[in-house]
Amino acid sequence: MDNISVSTATDKLEGMIQGAIALIPNLLIGVIVLAIFWLIARLVRKFIKRATRRSDASNVGSVLGRLAQGILIVLGFLLAAVIVFPNFNPADVLASLGIGGVAIGFAFKDILQNFLAGILILLTEPFKLDDQIVYNDIEGTVEHIQTRATIIRTYDGRKVVLPNGELFTNSVMVNTGYDKRRLEYDFGIGYGDDIAQAKEIILNVLSNNDDVLSEPSPEALVVDLAGSTINIRARWWIHPPRRADVVASMDWVLEKICIDLVAAGIDLPFPTQQILFHDQTEETDGDRSRQREGWPAKNNGENPKAFNLSRSVIRAAQTTE
Repeated sequence: MDNISVSTATDKLEGMIQGAIALIPNLLIGVIVLAIFWLIARLVRKFIKRATRRSDASNVGSVLGRLAQGILIVLGFLLAAVIVFPNFNPADVLASLGIGGVAIGFAFKDILQNFLAGILILLTEPFKLDDQIVYNDIEGTVEHIQTRATIIRTYDGRKVVLPNGELFTNSVMVNTGYDKRRLEYDFGIGYGDDIAQAKEIILNVLSNNDDVLSEPSPEALVVDLAGSTINIRARWWIHPPRRADVVASMDWVLEKICIDLVAAGIDLPFPTQQILFHDQTEETDGDRSRQREGWPAKNNGENPKAFNLSRSVIRAAQTTE
């Protein structure tokens, strides 16, 4: 009985060894095929990157190159498996992946969403490398667009990693999307000042700046009659519209306009308010038809509100003069 068991085990071991020896040629061929596909995949990736290196689609080429390399390596692995194991059926593996893909999709939903969003951002190019964008309270320069996230460098030198899914599904302001950008600032002058003269001074300052574009031409528009000032809005265009250019232009224009307005004798008043205190001791308190809301009573029948309003206007005019 023991001799039979030993003989059976020996026969099985010999069969396994012979089977392994028989697989060696197929294994070598499979390894060679896999190596060939791996080499082709690397060449394809380098070719795609080189073809798009000098174009605006260089980042897209890098991603497409990696995808092409991965697909070719997977195909080479399946072909090598068929060569090494003739009974291997790739269709069964693909079917298993299809069933498990649903569970994988739910488990890695956010990762897949960011991956697909990254591919769409690279293809549609709502913004590119070196563009300056604003997303919520984050503003900076686009340094890298990866398949999962976009890398932003803020103006104060910090690194921000933004998931591509958020950037693709939400509003993003691209400050460098066009080659021109309009800047504006409101200057408040006194009610007693000459509006036409103030406009002329503002336009002269903007016209004498080489960084301000002549077309579209600068503008000076009255936009508000505020409580203490007449607000004139200066509007001008610059090129290029990068953050450093915006800061430099605003600094020069605001300083020069302020100096010239003051030199011309035009007032730049600060906000003022008049506060009335109601003593709440009069007989008319609570009577909405007779209550004067803090205005003092007059015995001569004069309208207290009109009287005090006229005095306030006179004082305000005298102050501005």
